[in-house]
Amino acid sequence: MSGTSGAQNGDKISVLFVCLGNICRSTMAEGVFQSIVKDPSSPYYDLIGTVDSCGTGGYHIGDEPDSRTLATLRANGITNYEHAARKLRDSDFRDFDYIFAMDLSNLSDTERWRRTKKVDSRAKVMLFGEFSGTGRKEVVEDPYYIGRDSFKKAFEQCRRFSENFLVATFPQIPPSTT
Repeated sequence: MSGTSGAQNGDKISVLFVCLGNICRSTMAEGVFQSIVKDPSSPYYDLIGTVDSCGTGGYHIGDEPDSRTLATLRANGITNYEHAARKLRDSDFRDFDYIFAMDLSNLSDTERWRRTKKVDSRAKVMLFGEFSGTGRKEVVEDPYYIGRDSFKKAFEQCRRFSENFLVATFPQIPPSTT
């Protein structure tokens, strides 16, 4: 599972995270992933291009992330994350190397979008939890109605999945010790 056409060509790879409304899980994943790869001291800084997130539904278009997502990111030292919710679009399948769904419903909706719209696609669409590191796929449960502890769990999963994805994609780079 190492590399993409972009990484193999020397181009930066691009990653899109998808959940239902684009205010909790996908924004959490985007914030976590950006914090790892967009720091100039990161070994991945020159390898990752665009990082974004979206929702399969248009319920929150233009809204900022849920306050509990932002609080969880801040509690973990990620203080500069900003995002306005948006809906998945046809061009995402052409513009991104990877599209990571947070759960099986998001994965199904994203794959159905690509299939029914018959869009050109270079993106590898997959469950983000395929990078769980546990030997089994995990879903990131929607914390919206569950509570603060579920936001902490989503953060931990997004951090772990991000690190495991980067190690799998760039095996020549030693894993982070953080």
